[in-house]
Amino acid sequence: MRTRWRATHVLAHRDGGHALLRDGEIVWDADTIVYVGTGYDGPVDAELDLGEALVMPGLIDLDALTDIDHLVLDSWVPPGTGPGLLWSREYFIDRRHDVLTAQERATVRTYALVQLALHGITTYMPIASEVHSAWAEPYEELVTMARISRRIGLRGYLGPAYRSGVNVTMPDGSRGVAFDEDRGRAGLRDAVRFLDHAAGLDDPLVNGVLLPCRIETLTEELLRETAAVARRRDTLVRLHCLQGLHERELVRQLHGTTPLRLLERTGLLDTRLLVPHGIVIDRHPAVHGEDRGDLATLAAAGVSVVHCPQTSLRYGQMLHSFEAYRRAGVNLCLGTDSFPPDLIRGMDLGVHLAKLVDGRPDAAPAEHYVEAATLGGARALGRADLGRLEPGAQADLVAFRLDDIRDGVQDDPVRTFLLNGTARQATHSVVAGRPVMTDGRIPGIDTAGLRRRAQSLFERMRAAYSERDALRRGTQELFPPTFPPFGAAGA
Repeated sequence: MRTRWRATHVLAHRDGGHALLRDGEIVWDADTIVYVGTGYDGPVDAELDLGEALVMPGLIDLDALTDIDHLVLDSWVPPGTGPGLLWSREYFIDRRHDVLTAQERATVRTYALVQLALHGITTYMPIASEVHSAWAEPYEELVTMARISRRIGLRGYLGPAYRSGVNVTMPDGSRGVAFDEDRGRAGLRDAVRFLDHAAGLDDPLVNGVLLPCRIETLTEELLRETAAVARRRDTLVRLHCLQGLHERELVRQLHGTTPLRLLERTGLLDTRLLVPHGIVIDRHPAVHGEDRGDLATLAAAGVSVVHCPQTSLRYGQMLHSFEAYRRAGVNLCLGTDSFPPDLIRGMDLGVHLAKLVDGRPDAAPAEHYVEAATLGGARALGRADLGRLEPGAQADLVAFRLDDIRDGVQDDPVRTFLLNGTARQATHSVVAGRPVMTDGRIPGIDTAGLRRRAQSLFERMRAAYSERDALRRGTQELFPPTFPPFGAAGA
């Protein structure tokens, strides 16, 4: 089936880069773009005039929240509630369990994937909290998630997260890691099993990858085994690391080296590696505050850094700096990692944070962030047919409306959209030539009902923090309201 979209602005691609096309047309046949330009005079089976809109390559989110609670609670932790609302060691030893059933987790996944689609994301690599599970992510849960993802129509790079340790609060109140290596080995076996499952589906929208958790929660043996599997299967690996000073200290205590050197030592730098955040390297002000070769090491290894500016800032962190990583040859792509999964807000925030870090207004222009959200993500995935609108590329595209007076006057459509808009302006999206979002809705999804069910599950997940807390504090103490209830004493 041959389909044509028209729009006032199209972020087309030619001569190796994006280019703005005024009053443009995009035509695709089956899953492949066949024409980008103006005045197409060939036959079409269906067409849509989007009016005053910006059509872009589908957004690529490589640290995409597929949960409902990450950062909603723990970015507002009040003083005295402990490090990050972790498991107590007692809970790890005696009482760990799944807070939600498998069916309830499927509801959580559906809710999260619908959120991604509603925010214009067409390709994603998932991230979810393991805090509410007995351990990490079982094989069966990812099989279910793949089925949900296929039904919605997103392009997913999936695998069960696995680990051999978990961050815990120790009896003295400090933070440490408690290990269960047998669970780690079982998790890797499940991850390999899912690679086989994904291959067996023979569906271009489901791609198996290895998603070990955080570097400090994996033993050196499990890191080495992950690298060996990745090389043997020629598959992508995403590992959260270089993301915090506490991680750096834990790795030093456990392995006697830095996280980056541990990646080298275990062979992970010899894989197709994606590193979410990638903030704490030698350039970080709390490490050396200067470049001593870490960026060159990352670039030489072909590592892709998944930059999540919105989430980093909410934890009081930032990249030092976007321009420095880019200039060093490190491939930068983007992730959301928290709610809302709004890469437009994330890009705008990143542009302005870069000005602060480098002390220059042109430190990271809007176009560099748009490239990271499209071409950078495609490079990280090894997909020259994603992240661009040109003949021969996959028909993955998204339209954002630009006709709301609240968006203000328009200068450059891309720059003005990043500055004044949000991803909630997405109205239509297509993945592999098939509609995912139409008129701001996901066909077949009862969003009102899904919202109610998700809120109910969130309340249960929130309440479960109390049983994991070392001091067994209630939710009112762990999560005090912003203001006292009206009518309370002293109000």
